[in-house]
Amino acid sequence: MFARKHDWRIGMVLETHAHADHLSAAPFIKAHTGAWIGIGAQIRDVQRIFRPIFGVSDLDADVDGFDRLFEDGDRSAIGELEVEALHVPGHTPADVTYKVGNAAFVGDTLFMPDYGTARTDFPGGDARTLYRSIRRLLSLPDETRLFMCHDYKAPGRDEFRWETTLGAQRRTSVRVHDGIDEAEFVALREQRDAGLRTLRLLLPSIQVNLRAGHFPAMEANGVIYLRIPVKWGVCDASGDALNVT
Repeated sequence: MFARKHDWRIGMVLETHAHADHLSAAPFIKAHTGAWIGIGAQIRDVQRIFRPIFGVSDLDADVDGFDRLFEDGDRSAIGELEVEALHVPGHTPADVTYKVGNAAFVGDTLFMPDYGTARTDFPGGDARTLYRSIRRLLSLPDETRLFMCHDYKAPGRDEFRWETTLGAQRRTSVRVHDGIDEAEFVALREQRDAGLRTLRLLLPSIQVNLRAGHFPAMEANGVIYLRIPVKWGVCDASGDALNVT
């Protein structure tokens, strides 16, 4: 591994949220390094939302592989560096940004300025909440370096990018630059979300990632199953009805 080659010790794996488009490699890293896995404490809310969707009762953050649940403002150490967890819900109820010195790892809350922000149409997502989370991030110093989880290459751009600054977001973000108020953002975000397709790997990914990257328990016949609901209705964390097909 790259870390072993450089004689680095990996002490923790920090999940920004439960991704819905790929499987987490956190348990692989933990198995090879002994690192513990952390995520936002509101992962319990996401699990509550998805329990009825998959018809299971065994989604519980305390027993499914997460070693630490971060509340807003919690701090931990990486060597001499201090890591602060900032709760930034909206994309999901459990999104966390990790601030390390003058750098912030924002998960899917923000994308590169020429692309915009995360979608908010997943169960438990909310455009208004996302706007407020982003404005909280934009109150940090302009020179703060932002590291993205994803980059989808905005129209007209051919190369991937993964780093920007808060100042660039405030000045040039196509969705949340200074001057865009909450009502305008919500209208644009919800209009955009209405035209997005359901992610191809959402159903298998979320079942695994809500368990810290682990598959469900093996059944009595020795086989592990992922559940694929054909159609469902569910309530979000506030009890409001959601219809997801």
